[in-house]
Formats: sequence, structure tokens, C-alpha cells
Amino acid sequence: MKTSADPVRDYLCAVEREGSALPADRRQELLADLTEHIEVTRAERPDAAIGEILAELGDPRTIAATALAEAGNGAAGASLRDGVGAPARRGKVHPLVPLLMLTLPFVFATVLPHVPAAQFCSTLFRVIGAVLLCTSVHWTSVQKTTGVLLTAVLPTVAISIWISSSGGPAGDATPLLANLVTLALLAGTAAWLWRVRRA
Repeated sequence: MKTSADPVRDYLCAVEREGSALPADRRQELLADLTEHIEVTRAERPDAAIGEILAELGDPRTIAATALAEAGNGAAGASLRDGVGAPARRGKVHPLVPLLMLTLPFVFATVLPHVPAAQFCSTLFRVIGAVLLCTSVHWTSVQKTTGVLLTAVLPTVAISIWISSSGGPAGDATPLLANLVTLALLAGTAAWLWRVRRA
């Protein structure tokens, strides 16, 4: 029997073959998750043999069967960090928590702009919210990246530019409008993330 020099590729091909009954997008997501898991595990444990890592993931038939069962039940899929063959993992943190941590601190920082502790806590909570969003099982990688960019990076850059520029118009109306636009962006992104989350 002919064997390949690339056991990872063979493993992924076996999963793809066994999961051929899955919808194409779900099958590609499963393969991407497996690939990411293998890469992360290899980076964390460089001394581990690739055969050992693949054995920990489980038999390709079991992975495909689990994914098919979840697709039949309407579930979005299990996280690979807890093992693909295991039942779908529930997130340890409710999906509402990172969304609130990314949105509400901005409100407090806006209401209490001259309180240093409020600014520090706002930044801290938003960083924690971004980390929780990135490590959550409720969103895809693209959704997580988009969420972090729109709720953490873009507002922070805009606020930094606003603070550093002294050429802005005077008066209370302009900062209020900027804060309202930022709050609308945060709330809109949080609502979108809530709508597209995995069950």
C-alpha cells in the first residue's frame, strides 16, 4: 500500500472523504478548524510526534460522524480545542459577556470622562472583552476578527486621533456626535455578533 509523506494531508483528506455528506461550507469549516488545531498543537508541543497529535484528534470517521450528527440536529459544530469527537462544547462564557464588555465600558468612560479610574477600567474591560470574543466558540475566525476591529481597534484609533488633533471644532456638540457615532458602531457590531453567533 502506498503511503504519503504528509500524514496531516492524508488525515484531512480522510476527514473530507468521510464527511462528504456534509454541506460544503460546513466541511470546509471543519477542515479549517482541524488544520488550525493541528498547527496550534504543533506550536505548543514541538516535541510531539504528528501521529500522536492526529491520534488525539480522533478517527476521521468519528469526526465526520459527529459533524454529520450535529449538522442533522442543527448544531453548528464542536470546538476542536476540546476534541472533535466529543459532543458540542458549550462556551464557558456566555456569548453576551464579551459583547457587553466591549460596549458598556465605552458608555461609562463617556459619562465619566475626567475620572482616570473609569478610563482605565474601560480600557481593561474592553481588552478582556476582545480576548473573550477571540477565544469564544460562538463565532468563526472571520466574525471574531471583524468584531475586534469594529469594537476595539477602530474606536480606539478614532479616539486617539480625535484626542491628538487640536484642530477639531470647539463646543460640546461635536464630541457628543462623535461619541454617539462610536456608540452606534459598538452597539451595531454587538447586535450583529449576537445575531450570527453559533448556538
